[in-house]
Amino acid sequence: MVGQSLEIVRTFDLSAVLVPLLPLVASALTLILGRKYFPQRPYILPVVSLFLSFLLSLKLLIEVLSGRIYEFDLYTWFVAGSLKVGFGFLIDPLSVMMLCMVTSLSLLIHIYSIGYMEGDPGYYRFFAYISLFTFFMLVLVSSNNLVQLYLGWEGVGLCSYLLIGFWYEKKSASDAAKKAFIINRVGDFGFALGIFAVFYYLGTIYYHEIFQRLPQIANSYVGIGDLEIHLPFLLAFLLFCGAMGKSAQVPLHTWLPDAMEGPTPVSALIHAATMVTAGVFMVARLHALFELSPYAMAMVALVGLITCFMAATIAPTQFDIKRVIAYSTLSQLGYMFMACGVGAFAIGMFHLFTHAYFKALLFLGAGSIIHALHHAPDPNDIRIMGGLRKFMPITFWTFLVASLSISGIPGLAGFFSKDEILVYAFFSKYPWGKLVWFVGLVVASLTAFYTFRIFFKAFWGEFRGLEALHGHLPKESPKVMTIPLIILSFGAIFSGWLGIPEALGGGAQFQRFLESVLGHPELQPVDHKVEYGLMVLSVLAGLSGIGLAYLVYVQKPALETLFSSKLCKLYTFLYRKWYFDELYHRIFVIPTLWLARTVVNLVMDAFIIDYTVNGSAHTTHAMAGLFRRFHAGLINYYNWFILIGIILYLIFINFK
Repeated sequence: MVGQSLEIVRTFDLSAVLVPLLPLVASALTLILGRKYFPQRPYILPVVSLFLSFLLSLKLLIEVLSGRIYEFDLYTWFVAGSLKVGFGFLIDPLSVMMLCMVTSLSLLIHIYSIGYMEGDPGYYRFFAYISLFTFFMLVLVSSNNLVQLYLGWEGVGLCSYLLIGFWYEKKSASDAAKKAFIINRVGDFGFALGIFAVFYYLGTIYYHEIFQRLPQIANSYVGIGDLEIHLPFLLAFLLFCGAMGKSAQVPLHTWLPDAMEGPTPVSALIHAATMVTAGVFMVARLHALFELSPYAMAMVALVGLITCFMAATIAPTQFDIKRVIAYSTLSQLGYMFMACGVGAFAIGMFHLFTHAYFKALLFLGAGSIIHALHHAPDPNDIRIMGGLRKFMPITFWTFLVASLSISGIPGLAGFFSKDEILVYAFFSKYPWGKLVWFVGLVVASLTAFYTFRIFFKAFWGEFRGLEALHGHLPKESPKVMTIPLIILSFGAIFSGWLGIPEALGGGAQFQRFLESVLGHPELQPVDHKVEYGLMVLSVLAGLSGIGLAYLVYVQKPALETLFSSKLCKLYTFLYRKWYFDELYHRIFVIPTLWLARTVVNLVMDAFIIDYTVNGSAHTTHAMAGLFRRFHAGLINYYNWFILIGIILYLIFINFK
């Protein structure tokens, strides 16, 4: 809830409108005119528009820091009975943080894409799509009501579909796009029901009115069959269905690893830094609703915990560099939900913020490697890499920064946000806080291990891809790709410095900034000696993962196959991703296809076509044959018909 120190301004603000509008205009012009008028430089309008949007976001940030927030409707979208929906904006600490993050990352990734996508037949189309995505994401985070949030929510889903299947000639890419679209529809159906239910029970879809009316339903129950369900839990559950789909949480997570079929800049922007964090943003925005139900908080924490652990166990078994990082994204999103599940919403958003920079850096670093190995049959395979630090020094150092940051090494961004999650979980008032802390600690070690598995396999030892590249040696990516890597590396280091905790001499300014909207979690008494001990444990967990990776992949490579050979069944279980895809294929895909074929063969073919279409044709043919007999041209037939007609007429007249 907004603190008393913030002044709410309800008048129109041009900057808030222009931030999302500029990328929309650039996308439309690029899509319509790009192919004909500037096919070689379709990036000009999107890049310029994103730069201006970023500057305007900084202007809004300064105004919010001065104690002013904006909330207004640009116009009334539609009115239906008591439902009034406007297209409006809410610029407060939470939304302005997201605006700055989205515009800065999108700008850097747009610039990176100039080099990465150069020469692609769909060059102009790519920039139109990715700029359109940025528009929808900015609408999502700046909306002041649930319906407009849903518009942005579905818009980023549409752009995700277009960009995952960007290379639609590849069957794997088109299949991955359809998979992402369908699975997200499952979650979004629940999300839509949640929005309907919020309006039905609270009579509004505007955030500030929802927060004002929540006390009315705090102790309300609804009957579903013989069950009495706590109303806040029901609303939170339905809304959280959307978060599970969009943020790829168990059981709606299987689309994200397959989404790596899209171009690498897409993976960095949509499937690591922005779109998949929409679920976390939505839960944080509606935190007051979730906090009304302990069961809703437990649900958020448990789903995040399972996803976090599951993804961290799968990642070490994969060989596609982007898939490993994708499972890392699943795991880190689980961290964010675990933070929300123990009431530390501001800390969850802090990790969302730092994660966006080091994860985008990891993906773009992987893209730089793939760009250098693009002549290989499978440039994503870490088994053909090795020794790349000699050929790609900038990529090497920036990838190292990202790897250290996600591993929670002190001084880098990931350390501050991840450590805060573990500390707040340990001292949480919720009984599952200690479990969240323990799983988070284990996953911290696994994260460091599989991240440095990529690092050592890609950059250490001798280059193993000479045969795959037909004798050609890789080389560093062009400056248009390496400069964004360098800038992002600063984000991977210093973004965490905005929230240095008080225990380390900082003022936790980032957390304080967001707590004016998200509140401060209720904690058990905090013992600073215990807090320092928890920090040491989290650092040791990260260092142990790095050390184990160095032992296995640098010092004693023979150990690499030890796990797969000694514990082959467990390894297969993890390599096959806990068999979720196979399970869904048997439960949903096969029955759906069987039902579809049954309906088509029995109902459509046998009944509708055979009996209706073909039957009507046979009936018409038979009737035509009958009437043809009456028009044979024989006068005797006609005389008989006339005589019979006269007799029937006389009978009818006499007996009328």
